Amino acid sequence: MKKFFLVLTCIAVLMTSAFCNALYKTGVVASYYAEDFHGKKTSNGEVFNMWGMTCAHKMLPFNTMLKVTNLSNGKSVVVRVNDRGPFVANREIDLSKGAASKISMIGSGTAKVKLEIISLGVYTKASVVTAKKACLRAGIKYVQIKIPKTGKDATVAENSKAIEKIESIKKIERAEGALWDIQVGAFSKRENALNFARKLKSTGFENVILQKNETVLRVSLKAVPSEEVNAVVDKLVEKGYNDLVVRLRKNN
Repeated sequence: MKKFFLVLTCIAVLMTSAFCNALYKTGVVASYYAEDFHGKKTSNGEVFNMWGMTCAHKMLPFNTMLKVTNLSNGKSVVVRVNDRGPFVANREIDLSKGAASKISMIGSGTAKVKLEIISLGVYTKASVVTAKKACLRAGIKYVQIKIPKTGKDATVAENSKAIEKIESIKKIERAEGALWDIQVGAFSKRENALNFARKLKSTGFENVILQKNETVLRVSLKAVPSEEVNAVVDKLVEKGYNDLVVRLRKNN
């Protein structure tokens, strides 16, 4: 029996070490909360145990599993989101005292950390309502975080690359008054491009066009104003479209 459990333990360790986490944020500030809240209800209705491996986050859905790494010493801990906070714009996460002790930040009170998403929780009504209230209280914009799917069997590492690509697109400064085409797909066969364009229109997108170059037919959203690009990108990602290319429209 002991050998059986030893084998199971080894398999679990191998699976965990092989799993790639999606980078969420790095260089952000973590704090912790403890005695004053111990035994009180968390935002999702649980009783807060300051020694449990849990955390408070303003917008990530409840039951999201995060790997938190203290950048000053390399120590990591895995926590579950079950509460809202911290209600300060420049602080990203509040760890339980137990979790904070695991990464040696009790003495300093705060630490610069890296956050990786192991698994994203479900956006229930309670999760979204409490998240919006927490963001409003902290004076920041609520954003529904999604890990875009890059394929049926996409790994978390691939999803992380998709997130990074989308974020890099949104960070580009765009001149006021400029128009942009957002490529959503590219196909070698016209029939496939037409089917994809119809599907895109059916999900609520307008100005869907086909653009032909030497090798492929691009399915794009035409002439999106600079000030609307990021909102349209967010809507596309929400609908499951994440392989995007944004190009300045040559003929406005």
